[in-house]
Amino acid sequence: MRSLLLPLLASAATTVSAHGYVDNATINGQYYQFYQPYQDQYMGEWAPKRISRAVYSNGPVENVTSIDVQCGGISAEGRIGSSPAPLHAPAEAGSTVNLKWTYWPDSHMGPMLTYMARCPDSGCQDWLPESEKVWFKIHQDGRHTEDKVWPDDIWATTPFMYYENAGYNYTIPSCLKPGYYLVRHEIIALHSAWAESGAQFYPSCHQLQVSGEGTVVPTTGLVSFPGAYEANHPGIHVNVWNAGGYTIPGPEVFECPV
Repeated sequence: MRSLLLPLLASAATTVSAHGYVDNATINGQYYQFYQPYQDQYMGEWAPKRISRAVYSNGPVENVTSIDVQCGGISAEGRIGSSPAPLHAPAEAGSTVNLKWTYWPDSHMGPMLTYMARCPDSGCQDWLPESEKVWFKIHQDGRHTEDKVWPDDIWATTPFMYYENAGYNYTIPSCLKPGYYLVRHEIIALHSAWAESGAQFYPSCHQLQVSGEGTVVPTTGLVSFPGAYEANHPGIHVNVWNAGGYTIPGPEVFECPV
């Protein structure tokens, strides 16, 4: 029995580590463990309360028209997208948030993007954006064709392929009006450029309570998920092995008015 069990365990471990998800965040100096897909969903009422919405595996969303591309949920098995989280992390407008990913495979090259959406004044804990155009992009990083640190053509995901638990930073726009916000962060893996899906999406959402002196609530350049991307966009259906520039999908990055 032992000789049969060990190969099965090894196979399961290989499957689990095949892709990746956001494991944790540091916000205002506070550490937050994010939803653990291979633990939390099996704990029922004893599952830890998180600031991050559920992702049900480390696997991708491959359909840009699915509600699952919003926050990484799985709408099959009676689920509808990714349900809200019960908690919010206090964060100051203008501060930087650090996210840590799990292991990231070297075949999954592509851009990293971050969006925000303003939740109702009562909070994000009961809110689902559904197909509303509420998301504004606050950061993006794509292809680097001339980089002095790495010897070859690199992508935003390259450091995550070489360093376990590599970090990613985004800055909350300093002009944002205080309130509750939902943050959507993702990697788009372009290794499957010749597949019908064109790409694989690894989105993750977490909830903030933003403080500060800002007064701006973005009203232009808003997109929906699904809706922001099209499968045939040159930044999604692309041959990553071709040299040259790369067009990141989605709207322009929001900038605070001067």
